[in-house]
Amino acid sequence: MHEYSVVQALMEQVERLAVEHSAQKVTKVIVKIGVMSGVEPHLLEIAFNTFKEKSICDAAEFVMNIQPLAIVCRACHVRSELNAVHYCCPACGSIDVEVVDGEDMFLMSLEME
Repeated sequence: MHEYSVVQALMEQVERLAVEHSAQKVTKVIVKIGVMSGVEPHLLEIAFNTFKEKSICDAAEFVMNIQPLAIVCRACHVRSELNAVHYCCPACGSIDVEVVDGEDMFLMSLEME
């Protein structure tokens, strides 16, 4: 379960930002998870809840925004969000597409005190 290593890196980033901003605690962590990021949201939440104990995030709410796969068609230049992993332009049917979102995980924001 690689979600534990993902959360370890996330916690290090959160703790570093909290120190930079002289925060005493983190009350909310908001992340964006692409459907093709390879991260399982349920397992990530379990890992976060495990790692947050006795840390600056001990009472933090964990919010996950799931990002669908977004593509831009190189043939017709239409940007589309796909609910299924199907690398085909829904506008023209071309398979010549570029993935522009939905493959990564990002720390979007923190609420700190």
